[in-house]
Amino acid sequence: MNPERMFYGGDASQFFELWYPEQAVAGFAVFIHGGFWRAKYDLSHANPFCAALAARGVMTANLEYRRVGQPSGGWPGTFEDVVAGLKAAIEHLGRGPVVVGHSAGGHLALRLASEAVPLNSVVALAPVADLRFAYELNLSNGAVVGFLGGTPEVIPSRYDEACASLHTSWARRVIVHGTKDEDVPIDITRAFMRARQYDSEPPSLLEIRDAFHMDLIDPNSPAGLTVIDLVTRLARE
Repeated sequence: MNPERMFYGGDASQFFELWYPEQAVAGFAVFIHGGFWRAKYDLSHANPFCAALAARGVMTANLEYRRVGQPSGGWPGTFEDVVAGLKAAIEHLGRGPVVVGHSAGGHLALRLASEAVPLNSVVALAPVADLRFAYELNLSNGAVVGFLGGTPEVIPSRYDEACASLHTSWARRVIVHGTKDEDVPIDITRAFMRARQYDSEPPSLLEIRDAFHMDLIDPNSPAGLTVIDLVTRLARE
């Protein structure tokens, strides 16, 4: 099974790879990979997960975007790419997909849920959902400062604009987080849940006991299978 690459812009990183099911299409998804928004991490590590979704009948677009270390990478260029890429993918998918994001991609997916874009629901896997909290924890040696271009004391408005925990949403949001995640501690997700508990459509949280960060996108792990089952169910609704 080989995906088809499609570009949504003129930059080499503005593309998505479309994974087609070999059986009848049962639903649609867009996947946003993580890597703390940095250029050294690309979409390829998510290929097994996207292939597993396609094997379940879910046509899946694995989305690439400009990242920190590339021209226009970081906020807001990275997010603008994700918005544009989602809209382009929907043209091929034919309807609003489940948007799945992992780690930094989970942040981008949750932030998308506050935009006027047609999507079915959002599944955020171990998301960097509270940027100030992530800054305080110094995740991945300054990843948040690199993404936003400064500290919250210097550019507070940019943190406000980019942080998913500060934006309401009417979309269905499901957050999945492993209790043994050391890359993005689950306390970040719990802070997001407290911040958004009064939304008209409050998010829900699935904590997976003893799961680590990368387990959630490993189709050979119990946690990864749980996520694939969840996304498949949502995509079929």
